[in-house]
Amino acid sequence: MSETVLVPIDGSDPADAAVSFAFETFPDAHHVLFHVINPLETALDSSPEAVTEEFWSQRIAAAQTQSEAILGAAERRVRDADVSAEVGSKIGPPARAIVDAAEERDADQIVMGSHGRTGLSRIALGSVAETVLRRAPVPVTVVHGDEA
Repeated sequence: MSETVLVPIDGSDPADAAVSFAFETFPDAHHVLFHVINPLETALDSSPEAVTEEFWSQRIAAAQTQSEAILGAAERRVRDADVSAEVGSKIGPPARAIVDAAEERDADQIVMGSHGRTGLSRIALGSVAETVLRRAPVPVTVVHGDEA
């Protein structure tokens, strides 16, 4: 049985550190670099009256473009590292999407970065890493933002 390591990515320094950690710690594993488009995050910087059907279409399109850039960078990194890997994405609540992806891909391990959010941003967005830790069916390694 080959080991599969799921690594959520978002283009941040903590996520990049998690990819490096996964590649170095599990060099013979199959890595799944996985980006989640969070619909809540796309609306947080907008006024309520701006949220129309057209707004959502534009925001989701912009988020998908950003996701494609993140996944493109991940693909280049995989080629440079010469490891077994695939990239993928999904729209949805991040913690749920990460746990679902781990189950769907029969992952043996999740390695993820943590932004270390505090205060209002943690209340508004929650801690994705903390939720994944509680719900994941496999071991989770968290690379903290200050280690990036």
